[in-house]
Amino acid sequence: MPDPVPSASQPVLAAAGLCKTYGRVRAVDDVSIAVAPGEIVGLVGPNGAGKTTIINMILGVLQPTAGSVRIGGFDLAKARSRALALANFAAVYAPLPGNLTVEQNLRVFGLVYGVRGLSARIEALIDAYDLSQHRRDKTGVLSSGEQTRVALAKAMLNSPRLLLLDEPTASIDPATARDIRRRITGFVRETRAGVLWTSHNMYEVAEVCDRVLFLSRGRILLDGRPADLISQHGAASLEDLFIEVAHEHPATGEEVD
Repeated sequence: MPDPVPSASQPVLAAAGLCKTYGRVRAVDDVSIAVAPGEIVGLVGPNGAGKTTIINMILGVLQPTAGSVRIGGFDLAKARSRALALANFAAVYAPLPGNLTVEQNLRVFGLVYGVRGLSARIEALIDAYDLSQHRRDKTGVLSSGEQTRVALAKAMLNSPRLLLLDEPTASIDPATARDIRRRITGFVRETRAGVLWTSHNMYEVAEVCDRVLFLSRGRILLDGRPADLISQHGAASLEDLFIEVAHEHPATGEEVD
């Protein structure tokens, strides 16, 4: 039976029962995540909690030990190309090829994604992300903030329904980080895309995320709106709650029984 045609009402991401084990270590333990159209969901937790492993399973880079991923209604295991055509990704630890210019990077990845009207799309993104003066500069010589803008422009090439952002504002100055947050939230408002956003910056998470998932030792411990979680747990801020959860549940891998 063929996969359903994606509808505007269904979750852009539905990950169910995700598990990932390495030998006797359980890196991700029965995690389920849903992201609705127009929703920004924060995935937070200490280093080693399993955030990047989850992102990589959603992207199909890692195969889950158990569980399933659906993007826009398409099962990643059964309709990989159709599912991933609806998604895109940006992370500071995954820089674009530094020996290519900004324009060349956008063209290469646009071809990979099969973007129609690619030249016009590149021009629109170069303008939208203030990259006109850098279009012929090699990406590797740009500042960290400029490289982040290029990475986000690349992530918008295929107008994704699901945008995966792993620490998108790490290592950039506060003014640039604010600009990046503004651009992403504007994109969500305009397109009703869904976003899964990992960050260690709890101010950022509280500002941009509609909902936040606290992850530790591969498990989701808390799930709710930032203000609701702060109130329910009697914390002064989301950062204080993060520290409390991380202290009570240190991120060390569990052995599989």
